[in-house]
Amino acid sequence: MEKSSSPVQAWEQHRNQAIACYGKNQFREYLTLSEQNLELARTLGDTPKEAIALNQVGLAHIRLWQPQQALQFLQQALVLQRALGQPQLEVQGECFPQTVVLPLFGQATTLNNIGSVYSQLGEPQRALEFFNQALAIFRELGDRRVEAVTLNSIALAYIRLGQPKQALLLCNQILPIRRELGDRAGEAATLNNIGLIYSDLSQPRKALQYFKQALLIQKELGDRTGEATALNNIGSVYSDLGEPQRALLIHNQILLIRQDLGDRFGEATTLNNIGFAYRDAGQLHQALDLYHQALAIRETLGDRPGQATTLNNIGFAYRDLKQPQRSLDFYNRALILYRELEDRPGEITTLANIGAIWAELEQSDWARDFYQEAQILAEKIGNLFLLDWIQVLRAANP
Repeated sequence: MEKSSSPVQAWEQHRNQAIACYGKNQFREYLTLSEQNLELARTLGDTPKEAIALNQVGLAHIRLWQPQQALQFLQQALVLQRALGQPQLEVQGECFPQTVVLPLFGQATTLNNIGSVYSQLGEPQRALEFFNQALAIFRELGDRRVEAVTLNSIALAYIRLGQPKQALLLCNQILPIRRELGDRAGEAATLNNIGLIYSDLSQPRKALQYFKQALLIQKELGDRTGEATALNNIGSVYSDLGEPQRALLIHNQILLIRQDLGDRFGEATTLNNIGFAYRDAGQLHQALDLYHQALAIRETLGDRPGQATTLNNIGFAYRDLKQPQRSLDFYNRALILYRELEDRPGEITTLANIGAIWAELEQSDWARDFYQEAQILAEKIGNLFLLDWIQVLRAANP
């Protein structure tokens, strides 16, 4: 007869299963296992384990784009970690899912995760406060690897604030750290991020250089998911350079990789990008077909952020087809989702897109109202990039 496992053994088993699910992007399963661990930790009266589980439940909600729920659990984790002082905690973070045992590491990881929540909520300035607190602890611990991870989170916050040059300065600090540590995967990720920043700075050829360096490393590592990411960025650059056919070839190559890996999230992203390339090529009906395929997968997966992005893209395609009412229908569906997700940048973008439709329909009062609402929100979150974009739209459609 097989012996039943103890609560401690069950906790360890669930933790290991949860980490495996996280690595496969199976975030609902990850949430279920982490919630079970939270109950087990409370049954055991084991406060350090409870703090770990609270952090993991919060992380699951981040990945499922449920920022308010994430914040609730992460704040509980932080209170426990601070009350415990400097325990030897095993923790898991959004950017470093493996468990690590170090004094104060739990607090810093939870602070980093809270920063990620505020990024999702479209509050990058608030996110920076938490990332910087985490960075100070990681530097105190002398952990260069997670210092680089946190600097990367800070760089992304600056991108969301519309300050790509500040982000670039940080990425140029991160790159030598990752090379010094021999962290080839981290080096590839940083090269990709530098490429994305150069894309934002309207320097696509320079971006391409960094994406190609990242791709070489991913191939060397045999990381097919990373390879697909780098190829995706290269395809986007070719779209920006006005070479949609070249972009299409690359995105179809990525689609095969995603399907081979069984990566449904990635498959939906790639279908969306292929649709974008068709739209750039003026093949709008083909683009719509791809967008609807992507939307169906994202609905099946419960990927609400992905659904909102695809709905926005469908709205764009109908706008190009001179079907403003259908465009508005999809924009309004996207707007509802962005508001439910509390994704302020997505909400701002969609409000401005709706304003542009009303401007094209010569409904200036409606257009002005939507532009004004978008501008107020962009000012509230301090996003300079979106503010500039809204001003351009208003100037083009007075």
